[in-house]
Amino acid sequence: IVGAGSPLPRSGWPRMDDCGSRSRCSPTLCSSLRPGYPRGNITMSETPRAETFVFLDLEATGLPSMDPEIAELSLFAVHRSSLENLERDESGAPVLPRVLDKLTLCMCPERPFTAKASEITGLSSEGLARCRKAGFDGAVVRMLQAFLSRQAGPICLVAHNGFDYDFPLLCAELRRLGARLPRDTVCLDTLLALRGLDRAHSHGTRARGRQGYSLGSLFHRYFQAEPSAAHSAEGDVHTLLLIFLHRAAELLAWADEQARGWAHIEPMYLPPDDPSLES
Repeated sequence: IVGAGSPLPRSGWPRMDDCGSRSRCSPTLCSSLRPGYPRGNITMSETPRAETFVFLDLEATGLPSMDPEIAELSLFAVHRSSLENLERDESGAPVLPRVLDKLTLCMCPERPFTAKASEITGLSSEGLARCRKAGFDGAVVRMLQAFLSRQAGPICLVAHNGFDYDFPLLCAELRRLGARLPRDTVCLDTLLALRGLDRAHSHGTRARGRQGYSLGSLFHRYFQAEPSAAHSAEGDVHTLLLIFLHRAAELLAWADEQARGWAHIEPMYLPPDDPSLES
């Protein structure tokens, strides 16, 4: 988040007012996200080589057409060296790296869950409110800032179907609060990467024909088992990381060549008072 490594003054971050509503941060910080601000775009040819890969999953209130809000997020941070030097069990299957940072948060969104989203995730506004969870607010931003500032940079965010869902939604939530990620952050969508790799060479455990690319389908294909805790943010990140480890060398090479700069990620939607909406 902006200021990672050198925290901003408390007044520079979003804050909760006395009634618990979420306030936008100072105009100075918010203005950094307005159109025309030099955001330091990173082209594909200038993509930095990531030192840390932060695997990400979000659970939210609905599909993109519903302008969803994040209700749960989970991040696993793994240094590149652990992905290049895999640990394996007795059968030879990759296991999670021993050195691994995690952050998982639940939050109560202002928008209601769709019935389908609540069924899939097991989350509800009532359940989150009963546990007295606040929404995606300044405290969440500061926790993300602290978590990411502990990782060796540059950072590559990794999500499955990330370009269509996780990254645009995270971007929208951060933009609402006037925050953004470090300018050298890059993103990798494993859905697109694995499809691309399989088109290049379809043999062995790789896909032939119209095999599925959901996390569950990939996990079953690679490990002949079902993933645990599906559709919880932490469970899905665990599954995603194991899938990545199965194809680590190829996915690291793909990330080095084709990861997309965070500056190229557009928010899923804009808040009603966003300056960009003014004509």
